[in-house]
Amino acid sequence: MTAQKKLLMSGNQAIARGAYESGVSVATSYPGTPCTEILESLSRYKTVQAMWSTNEKVAYEVALGAAFAGARALVAMKHVGLNVAADPLFSSVYTGINGGLVVVVGDDPSAGSSQNEQDSRHYARAAKLPMLEPSDSQEAKDLVVEAFELSERFDTPVLLRLTTRLCHSKTLVAVGEPQLDRVAATGFVRDFDKYVLLPRQAILRHTAIENRLVALAEHADRWGRNRIEWRNRSRGIITSGVAYEYVREAFPEASVLKLTQTYPLPAETIREFAERVDELLVIEELDPFLEEQVRALGIRVASEGWIPRVGELTPERIQLSVERKSPQPIQNGDPSIAGRVPRICAGCQYLGVFTAITRIGVRVAGDIGCYTLGALEPWNAIDTVVCMGAGIGTAIGMEKALGDRVRGKLLAIIGDSTLLHSGLGPLLDLVYNQGQTTVLVMDNSTTAMTGLQGNPGNGRTAGGEAGPGVNLEKLIEAIGIEWIRVINPYDLAESESVLREALDHPGPSVVISRAPCLLLKQKKPVQQAHLSEEACTGCGECFQVGCVAIEKQNIHDFVAPLINHDLCVGCTLCVQACPEGALAPRKIVPDLVEIDTCLPQPISL
Repeated sequence: MTAQKKLLMSGNQAIARGAYESGVSVATSYPGTPCTEILESLSRYKTVQAMWSTNEKVAYEVALGAAFAGARALVAMKHVGLNVAADPLFSSVYTGINGGLVVVVGDDPSAGSSQNEQDSRHYARAAKLPMLEPSDSQEAKDLVVEAFELSERFDTPVLLRLTTRLCHSKTLVAVGEPQLDRVAATGFVRDFDKYVLLPRQAILRHTAIENRLVALAEHADRWGRNRIEWRNRSRGIITSGVAYEYVREAFPEASVLKLTQTYPLPAETIREFAERVDELLVIEELDPFLEEQVRALGIRVASEGWIPRVGELTPERIQLSVERKSPQPIQNGDPSIAGRVPRICAGCQYLGVFTAITRIGVRVAGDIGCYTLGALEPWNAIDTVVCMGAGIGTAIGMEKALGDRVRGKLLAIIGDSTLLHSGLGPLLDLVYNQGQTTVLVMDNSTTAMTGLQGNPGNGRTAGGEAGPGVNLEKLIEAIGIEWIRVINPYDLAESESVLREALDHPGPSVVISRAPCLLLKQKKPVQQAHLSEEACTGCGECFQVGCVAIEKQNIHDFVAPLINHDLCVGCTLCVQACPEGALAPRKIVPDLVEIDTCLPQPISL
C-alpha cells in the first residue's frame, strides 16, 4: 500500500486542495484577509474555474448559479464580506442547491486586518444552515470534501468557518486524488416551487428548512467528527475550531468534546458528555455561541463569564482566564519589542494626495483600502471609515445634514477596486439626490491592500489573463457626473489646484488620482532626493509628506530630514514640499558618482 503524500499547507491552501479533490468546477471570491489565498491557490488547479468577482454578493450568486446547474461550487470571503453576501445566502437556504455549494468564511479575531471583529457562526443560526469548523489544515482539507457531501445530501449550502490563525498557520496535510468525475455539471432541472421564491413558494420552502434542521441535528449526533476525548473527568471542555488546539495545549489532562459541526448542535452527544464530567467548561473564540446553546439545553456551564469575548485567544490567555475565573486582556506581543504603526509605502501616490488634502483642510469620509492609512499622522486626513463603499454614502449624509456648513469642505475618498465593489450605488445616489460632494478616486490599477489581485478595473483575471478593464471616466460620466478630472498625484501643485477647483464646483465632482501601485512593477529608481544641509532651516514641511524614506537627524540646532536611500524611489514629493529648496533630486548613474539634475521634476511612476 502506497503511503499518502503529505505537504506542508496553510489552512487556506488546504481549503483549496480540498475543493480540488472534491471535483469543484467553479470557485469565486472577492479578496479579503484572512482568506484571500484560497482563490489564489485554487487558480493553480486547471480543472477549476477560479474567478475574482466584483464583490462578495456577486461571488456568492455566481457560485450559487453553478450549483443550480449541477456543479460543485465554492465561494470564499472574509467575515465582513459575508455581510455583503447575506441577501443571497439567506434565500439560497430556501431554494437549496442542485450540485453542491460550500461557503468559506474567514473570521478575524483581534481585527488584525479588519474594521471589526465578527463571529460568523451567528449566520448559521440566523439563516438556518449547517456550520462546520476545522481546527487544523488537515481537517480543513477533509471538511471541504465532507461539506460537499453534506450539501448534496441535505440540499443546502454549507458554511465552513476559519479564523485568521488557522488560515495562515501551516501543518502537514495528506493529499489525495481529485474526483474528476464530479467536475462536469449535471445540468439545471426546472423546478418552479423550489427555485422561484415567490411568497407562496417561500412559505413551502420554509417548512423544508425546518425539517432539514432536525435531520442535520440527528446527523451531528452520529457524525464521528463531533468526538469525545476521555481523559480526567473532573473537568470537561466543549470547544471547536482552532480553540480546540489551544485547549489541548492549556489543559492536556481535561476531557474534551470537540465539536466540528457547530450548528445545529449534537444535543444528545453534549448531554452525554456533560453528565459524565464533574465540571463543564465551554471555550470558544469571540461570542458565547456554543455556550448559549448548551445552557439552552438546561446544562450548567461553570465557565459562564470566564472566557474573553474580545480578541484572539491563546493557550496562556484561556489558562489564566480559567484560573482567575474572569476574562483576561489581550496579550499584545513582547513588551520589549517596540511597536510600530502601519505606514504607506515610500513613493506611493497616496503621499502626494494626502499632503495636498492637508494643505486644503477639508472633512474627509474615507473607505477601505491602503489609503485608510491617511487617517494617521502626519496627515490626519480621514475622519470616518466604516465599510467597503461607505465613504461616498456617509459624505452624502453629512452634506444633507449640514448643508452650507460643509459645502466646499467635504471630500469622499474611495479606491478603484472599492468603487467597483460597492461605490457605484452611492455615486448614483449622489447624482440622483442632487448632492454636491467631491469624490476622490484613488486609482492604483489593482486591489493593492490584499495583495495586488485583479479586478474589473484592471481587467486581470484570477488566472492572470489580461482583459480590457473598465474606463472609469466613461463609467462615471454615464452615471451623470459631468465634472471629472484626472490628476498626476506626484505633482503637488496640480493635485492641490484641481482638488480646490473640484470642491468649489456647484454640483457633484470626481477627481481621479491615477498612478499604478509601485509593487506592480518594481523598478530601480532613476533619481533620489538629497539634502543640502546649508539650505535646510528645519521647517519640517518635508516630514508632512509622511514618506518612510524621510528619517530624522539633528543638524545645527534643529531636526532635519535624513533621506534613506535604500527606500527612496525618487518621486520628488519631498522636493516639491520643501519651501527652501534644501531637497533636490540627483540622477543615479550606474557605476558612477551621482550628479545633480538641472531641474526637480515630478516623475510619473
